[in-house]
Amino acid sequence: MLRSLATHNQLPSAGGLQPALPGSILKAGKATGVIALAGACLISILAVPGFRAMKQQDLIVPGPGVTRRIQLSAYFPPLAATPGDTPVIILEGKNPGGTILVLGGTHGDETAGYLSAVVLIEQARVQSGRLIVVPRANASGFTHNMPQEGHPQRIAIETAHGPRYFTCGARVTNPIHQWPDPQVYTLAGSGQKLSGIETRNLNRAYPGRPDGTLTERIAYAFTSLILREKVDLALDLHEASPEYPVVNTIVAHERATDLAALINMNLQAAGIAIGLEASPRNLHGLSHREWGDATPALAILMESTNPAQGRLRGRTSDTLVTEGMDRYYVRASMRNKLSVPFPESGWPLRLRVARHLAGVTEFAKSLGELMPDKTVALRGVPEYSSILSQGLGSFLR
Repeated sequence: MLRSLATHNQLPSAGGLQPALPGSILKAGKATGVIALAGACLISILAVPGFRAMKQQDLIVPGPGVTRRIQLSAYFPPLAATPGDTPVIILEGKNPGGTILVLGGTHGDETAGYLSAVVLIEQARVQSGRLIVVPRANASGFTHNMPQEGHPQRIAIETAHGPRYFTCGARVTNPIHQWPDPQVYTLAGSGQKLSGIETRNLNRAYPGRPDGTLTERIAYAFTSLILREKVDLALDLHEASPEYPVVNTIVAHERATDLAALINMNLQAAGIAIGLEASPRNLHGLSHREWGDATPALAILMESTNPAQGRLRGRTSDTLVTEGMDRYYVRASMRNKLSVPFPESGWPLRLRVARHLAGVTEFAKSLGELMPDKTVALRGVPEYSSILSQGLGSFLR
C-alpha cells in the first residue's frame, strides 16, 4: 500500500501518463477559463469605439488668417489616397516677404507640437510673407498608440463652448500601414544604422525617397514642399521626456546658428529658460540636419518637456498629458536626476504650447530683422503670458 501511494505521487517521466485530476479541479479550471475569455471579449468590445475614433481626424477650425488648404500629396502625387497624406494649411499676407514652415505632429504622442500648430491655424494672421502649417505631419501616427505605453487615446481641452478633443497618437507610422520592420534600419544615402522600428519614424527618414517606404515617401514630400515653396525657415516642433539630454532646447543646423542664438537670447531675456544645441553633422535622417543639407531653408527643431513620454512617470493618463504633474518626477528632480527642473506644478500643456509659440513668434520677428526681404509679419499669435493666465482653451475656436 505504501509503495502504491509513493508511486502514485511521483512525477511521471517525460512521455509518461499524468495522473488524472479530480473532476472538481477540472470544472474550476474550465470556469476560470470561460470567465477570462469573457472578460477579454468584453474589454475588446469596449475598446472598439476608441480605436474607431482614432481613424477620424480631429476638428480644426481655420481662423481668418487661413487663405488656402491643400494636401501634402500636392508636392508628391503618389502620396494621394494613402494614410500618409495630410492637410497643409497656408496663411498668406498681402505684402511680400519670406516663408516659414511649421510642423506639428511629427510624433503623434508629442502633444504640444500638435496643439501649437492648431493654435497657429486658428488664431494667426499674416501681414507680410507666408506661414505654412502642418498640424499632423505623420498622419498615420495619429491612427494608433504605442503598444504597452498606456497612453490615452485622446485628451480634452476645456473651452468657453465646451471641451475640444484631440488625439494622442504614436511616435511612429502605424504598422498596419507599413510592415514588417527590418531588424536593422539602414538610412538610404548615409548608410547610418538604427533600430528596426525607426524605419517608421518620420524624423529618421529625411530627406526621404520617392520609391521608399510610406514613411520615407512622407519625408520626401516634405522635402519637396520646402523646395517648391522656397521655404526660408523650417521649424519642427517636438517634445521629450524630462530625463532626455536635449529637452527645452533649440536644435539648429549650422546655417541657422546665428538666428537660433539670437532667439535663444531673446527667450532667455523674456524669462523662458531654453537651451541651444548644434545639429550633429554625423546624425542623419533628422529634420534639423537633412532639411538644412538638402534645401536652402534654415532648419530648426524645438523640444519641450512632456512627462508622459518619460520612463520615470507614474500613472499615464490624459491628466498627465494636460496637467503635466507627476510626483515621481518631482522626487527625481530633487535628486538632480533630470535634465530640467520638475516643480510640483509640473509641466502643463499650456506652458509647453506657450513656449513653442513664443519660439515661433521670435523666429519670425528675428528672421525679418536679419533679412528684411524675408520678413514674415505675424499677428494674433497668443502671447506667452496670456496662454499661461487664460489657459490653452481660450485660444481654441
